[in-house]
Amino acid sequence: MTMFHFFNCAILTFGPHAVYYSATPLSEYDTIGTSVKAALVYLGTALVKLVCLATFLNVFENESFDPYQELLKALIGFIDVAGLYFALTQLTHRNISQNHKFQAVGLGWAFADSVLHRLAPLWVGARGLEFTWDYILQGLEANANLVLSISLAALGSLIWLRKNKPKTLIPIIYLCAGIVATMPSITSYLRRGLGWHFPKVVGFELFTSLVMAFISLQLFAACQRPSL
Repeated sequence: MTMFHFFNCAILTFGPHAVYYSATPLSEYDTIGTSVKAALVYLGTALVKLVCLATFLNVFENESFDPYQELLKALIGFIDVAGLYFALTQLTHRNISQNHKFQAVGLGWAFADSVLHRLAPLWVGARGLEFTWDYILQGLEANANLVLSISLAALGSLIWLRKNKPKTLIPIIYLCAGIVATMPSITSYLRRGLGWHFPKVVGFELFTSLVMAFISLQLFAACQRPSL
């Protein structure tokens, strides 16, 4: 029963990444190399973030919300944006379109995040004798992160790769990218500042990811239309 629960949670956490790759044109254009490169960039970015967090943040025994500490976390979190910029603009990619490039980068980014932050807790905790919903919720949270990562990659591709986008959409694109990039700080405030429980936070993340995905899709489609 414990291994069955582990495999269920693992499939829920990592399965959508494989489904997304195989169900979209990414598999037809063999973009796995782009996703692997993006995952490696994410690991490097995570290492830089870890060093910055250990250097500049103080460790408190209580879980209270500290605005100064959270602001530092948010600023350090923008290292992810720098890593995403590198993955989208500096890495060599196969001859794939901008549409497929941001999806492959976002997919690799989200998969690396899930492996780094959720694989070990799953292996240690989901095989425990006592059933808990926490790891199912972590799987749902990984799904929300997948959608948010692809949305951020789409917005980043519009900012850095799309030159002739409508000027009226530029502030909206930057605003949405800022919201997605600061989602970890937003959810931290909900947990520590407002006292939200984990299921409520995951529900918020799922809802927000769908909203941001819809907005990102509309913005991407609007920027793809030829200007009159």
